[in-house]
Amino acid sequence: MTSTATHVITGAGSGIGAAVARRLHARGDALVLHARDAGRAKELAAEFPGARTLVGDLADPDKLSWAFSHQSLPDRVDSLLHIAGVVDLGPVGELTPKTWRHQLNVNLIAPAELTRHFLPQLRLAQGHVVFVNSGAGLRASPDWSAYAASKHGLKALADSLRQEEHDNGVRVTSVYPGRTASPMQAKVHQQEGKEYDAARWIDPESMATTIVMALDLPRDAEVNDLTVRPGR
Repeated sequence: MTSTATHVITGAGSGIGAAVARRLHARGDALVLHARDAGRAKELAAEFPGARTLVGDLADPDKLSWAFSHQSLPDRVDSLLHIAGVVDLGPVGELTPKTWRHQLNVNLIAPAELTRHFLPQLRLAQGHVVFVNSGAGLRASPDWSAYAASKHGLKALADSLRQEEHDNGVRVTSVYPGRTASPMQAKVHQQEGKEYDAARWIDPESMATTIVMALDLPRDAEVNDLTVRPGR
């Protein structure tokens, strides 16, 4: 990738997304950072000087296209990084349709809609779509049904997109992090009733290294699936 690459990133406000954004911003790449509302966009713009912002609520994917039509979008996109996500645990016998829909909307339908929206720019740049999935996208545990279903769906989305866009030169990578030290992980521990110790889990900076490595691979190679587990 050239130093003028343009990256559209969701989830840049914390955790893995923030680490990736910092890494790409530091080397001079152009960033378009998604935010759910104008207030959050203002915070991201202050944190990453020179970055552009893109406002739209991932929890309401039906309105994303309308929201984007009222904003200035990049002409080309070298990478679209789907890093935002939500998790709400609970047994199948207690999860409501509202809880299911929220996780499916943010974790699966919104990434599909964002990808649809930016595919022309990605094709132009022969760009890269990265889906930050989860270990739950490969197997489902008790109390993780809705989240795991959304992430299993995200794997299917990535696998289909990879084959559809191969001849257009668009690369597609799914990354399956193990537990990573982040606000989301703290929330998971709270829901599980467990004490949270960030030192036990993957540092978001290590995940950023992994993702940037996939982006920077020469054009003759494509990482399809990348599973990362805590090393401690």
